Amino acid sequence: MSQQEVSFDLNDIVEMKKPHPCGTNRWKIIRMGADIRIKCQGCDHSVLIPRSQFKKKLKRVVTEEE
Repeated sequence: MSQQEVSFDLNDIVEMKKPHPCGTNRWKIIRMGADIRIKCQGCDHSVLIPRSQFKKKLKRVVTEEE
């Protein structure tokens, strides 16, 4: 049961499994460490999630910051 490791970095736009209550599903990574802070692209609400929980809830990386 191997899960492919998804790479993500600061300022990437990611899509989560469940949409935010405002209706959008895209988030921007604005802080990385043991916890990851993501900012909703629809309403600018930010959420701090432990890295392990973030990896479980991540669906895919939409765009990567150059």
